[in-house]
Amino acid sequence: ITILSACRVGGLVLVAPMFASRTVPMPIRTTILLVLTIVMQPAAQANAVAGAAITPATFLTETLIGFSLGFGAALLVGAAELSADLASQAIGLSGATVMDPAGGHQTSVLGSAFALLGATLLLTTGGHLVMLDAVANSFARVPVGAVVNIPNGLLVLAQHGAVLFVLGLQIAAPVIGTALVTHAGLGVLSRAVPQLNLINLAFPLQIAIGLITLAASLPFLGLVASGWGEQARGMSGDVLSALLRAPR
Repeated sequence: ITILSACRVGGLVLVAPMFASRTVPMPIRTTILLVLTIVMQPAAQANAVAGAAITPATFLTETLIGFSLGFGAALLVGAAELSADLASQAIGLSGATVMDPAGGHQTSVLGSAFALLGATLLLTTGGHLVMLDAVANSFARVPVGAVVNIPNGLLVLAQHGAVLFVLGLQIAAPVIGTALVTHAGLGVLSRAVPQLNLINLAFPLQIAIGLITLAASLPFLGLVASGWGEQARGMSGDVLSALLRAPR
C-alpha cells in the first residue's frame, strides 16, 4: 500500500509545475515525494482495498490519479506560456527564444516569463495546498488498489486538456486583436504616404503596442489564477468520477 500511495503522490510530483520544475534538484524532489507519502500514509491505509497488490494495472492507476490531480496546475501554467507565445508571434517577437529553466525546452522570452509568472500566481493563491488536499481526499474517494476504468479516465483527462488552448487564446486575444488593427492601420498608412519607410516603422510600433496591450491584459491572468482552485477541484472530480464509472 505504501508503494502504491507513493505512485499516486509521484504522479502529482511528476506534472505539478512547482514540483516538476527542472530547477528543483532531483534529491529535493525525491525528498518531497517521500515526505508527502509518509504524511498521507494514514489516509491511504485507512481507505485502502484489502489485499491490494503491486501490478502494472495498479501502478498505472495510482500514477494516473496523481497525474490528473496535478494536471490542472500544469494547464494554467501551460496556458500562460501558450498565450505569451501566441502574442510573440502576433507582434514579431517569436524569433527571440531562450531556454525555459522550468520546462527545459526552447520558448519565447515572453513565454518563459509568463510560465514563471503563472507558477508564481499558483503559489501565491495556495495552488500547492489545493493539490495536496485533493490528493489526501482522493484516498477516500478512490481507495488504493481499487479497480477503476482507466480508458474512461484518460478520455475525460484529454477532454479537459482542451482548456489549455482555449485559455491561452483568451489571454492572448487582446494582443492578437491589437496586432491585426495595427497591421491594418500600417497598410492604410502605406497607401496614403508611399514615401514613408514602413520597414523601419512597423516593427518597433507593433512591438511597442503589443507589449503595452499585453501588460494591460495581465489582470486577466491574475483573475484566472484566483479562480483556479474551484476549476481544478471540478476537473479532478470529473476524472475521479470517470475512473469509478463502470465500463460499458
